[in-house]
This record gives sequence, C-alpha cells and structure tokens, in this order.
Amino acid sequence: MDKQNIFFIALVFCLFCAPAFGYIDPGTGSYMFQLLAAAFLTALFVIKMYWLKLITFFRSLFGRNKKNDD
Repeated sequence: MDKQNIFFIALVFCLFCAPAFGYIDPGTGSYMFQLLAAAFLTALFVIKMYWLKLITFFRSLFGRNKKNDD
C-alpha cells in the first residue's frame, strides 16, 4: 500500500468515527498520581546514585592517598 492510500484510509476512519461514551474512573486519578510519584522518586534515586559515584571518583582522583602520607 502506498502512503497516499494509508492516509486516505486514516482520514476516512477519523471523519466517520462514532463517539465514544467513556469516562475516567475515579481510581484512575489516584493511579496516575502513584505513577508520577514513583517516577519522581526513581529519578531522585538515580540522580543520587550517579552523584555519589561522581563524588567518589573525584575524591579518589584528587584526594590524598593514605599510602603516600607516610
């Protein structure tokens, strides 16, 4: 099928679609809030882990070595 045929079929489906009588369940908002909270906390955890790795790397690079202090 060409791109023109696919576009025409999609256009026909969009023009002659029946209305959907749906609703959002009240529990859906709670679920979305849980997803956002989990994503936010996961992002904070990942940032913390990489920050600690970065700090450890620079401390080992520029810090004093106990063997050389003797």
